[in-house]
Amino acid sequence: MPGALEAAEANARKAEERLRMALDTLPEGIVFLDAEGRYILWNKTYAEIYSGSSDLFKVGLKLEDTLRIGVARGNYPEAIGREEAWLAQRLSLLANPGVRHEQQLADGRWIMIEERRTPDGGSIGLRVDITELKTALQRADAAVAELNQTQAFLDTVIEGMPAILLVTDANTGRMLMLNRAGELAFGHSRAEVLGHGYDKLFGASEAETLCEQDRRLIATGECSGAQEISFEGGDGSMHLLSVRKMLIRDAAGAPQYVVSACDDITEQRENEQRIIHLAGHDSLTGLPNRVLFNDRLTRVLQRKGSASKVAVLCVDLDRFKTVNDTLGHPVGDGLLRIVADRLNDCVRQGDTVARLGGDEFAVIQNNVEEPADAAILAQRIIENLGRVFETDGHQLVIGASVGIALAPADGESADALLKNADMAMYRAKSEGRGAFRFFEPEMDARLQERRRLELDLRRALVAGEFELNYQPLLNVAEDRISGCEALVRWRHPTRGMVMPGEFIALAEDIGLIVPMGEWIIRQACSDAARLPPGMKMAVNLSPAQFQSPNLVPTVVQALAASGLEPERLELEITESVLLDNSVANLRVLHELRAIGVRI
Repeated sequence: MPGALEAAEANARKAEERLRMALDTLPEGIVFLDAEGRYILWNKTYAEIYSGSSDLFKVGLKLEDTLRIGVARGNYPEAIGREEAWLAQRLSLLANPGVRHEQQLADGRWIMIEERRTPDGGSIGLRVDITELKTALQRADAAVAELNQTQAFLDTVIEGMPAILLVTDANTGRMLMLNRAGELAFGHSRAEVLGHGYDKLFGASEAETLCEQDRRLIATGECSGAQEISFEGGDGSMHLLSVRKMLIRDAAGAPQYVVSACDDITEQRENEQRIIHLAGHDSLTGLPNRVLFNDRLTRVLQRKGSASKVAVLCVDLDRFKTVNDTLGHPVGDGLLRIVADRLNDCVRQGDTVARLGGDEFAVIQNNVEEPADAAILAQRIIENLGRVFETDGHQLVIGASVGIALAPADGESADALLKNADMAMYRAKSEGRGAFRFFEPEMDARLQERRRLELDLRRALVAGEFELNYQPLLNVAEDRISGCEALVRWRHPTRGMVMPGEFIALAEDIGLIVPMGEWIIRQACSDAARLPPGMKMAVNLSPAQFQSPNLVPTVVQALAASGLEPERLELEITESVLLDNSVANLRVLHELRAIGVRI
């Protein structure tokens, strides 16, 4: 009997030693508390996580006492200034196991905490360092438990683990244990799977992969890296597991068990795919962005032979800035989504439509046998984008200008083709919009000239280089001059007199048309006040100016400053304003008429 008792005690010590060794292999911190919240056992990782308080860990010491000392040491920044409230909250979470929460340590690390009750009223605490997860999106690859402990206590630990743990016989490959997390994930009770092979839970190919991994582990004794395996979950959907394996040997050193620790990484992979998608796509329209566009174009150019051409079309929306500035970004965003849909409708399968930024889009047209193919597509785009758009209760007319560059004649690289198509597009805009142009080598010089003109135009308003000329208005019935129409001119210091056709469209493109229009109203009212009584002053309004929230205040201030009677001011608007019979436009018309201004 004494020999048997000594053997039993030795086995117990050995079992406890193996348990401690198994716990110390875990990447998670594990702590066991009794029903009074006193320390029973903890592993090395737990001590490392709480290194600022590890000197306090003693069997029988209450967790509450170590927390208080840790708070006093400043180990928990969340507790600073609210020490008692923080302690109460932390202890209440301990008293209500099963709820995960997070904790920040003084060194900046974040720890995920989960408590589980044991049958004797104590608890098992799990601590996972989730710092990387907090700072880098979905980089979680939670290390799974590698356990080697006595069977009775092993069940308690495993059932408290959130990861799937699966134990198979190293000799027969039959499953011997599946924890609660595994039951929930696979949709099978352990009674249904124990005694069966992997094919009870996995498809034939996946089951064979797992068996081969077991054979390699048993043969070499080395733990391989994580293996990703798919399976059909209890909810009927496909899931992805990250599987890590550990070999447990018996006292004689022979392989006995293979422990598979599994993490469901389905959501992580889906998030990674979403990130990859977002990296190459525009979040507003879902179209490829500039990066993916350039990549696809480069690939196309690398594989195309001389017998087939590729066209790049740059598409810029006309008057989009007016919509965005006057009706707001939500309306502009809705318009861009519809534009993306219409562009996709214009192209063939295999072509690429991308949003490069703002209101600029681009198209890769494959298998272009002759320039006419690209011209047909460009005209189709112009016609589709010229139709009325309906979004957010507004009817909008914008239009588009298209530039075309052909490979290899206009460039053999993605950058060169896109640059040349962009220049052709600016040429189309400068010639009246709503048109397409093919790239021509001399366009580079013209683009440089346009950029110089843009810089001069931005300076002109501040420098006072604009002036008004007045065209008489004849009343044919009475055979007399009834007023005049204000016509803006730009007296450039070196170019001389610049006519409106050379700068009005550019002013609209770069957002100067509204402040320029406000200056015209003020100056025209001031000049009209010096005309004979009854003489009217006509001023043209651009759509952007009419939709500007400053229009009515500008008119009121100009009339007041000049002393001009409101009925002598006549504002001319285009049909496109009337086509959009929005509430905002109607309100502006009523306000102007209420002032006495003629429309």
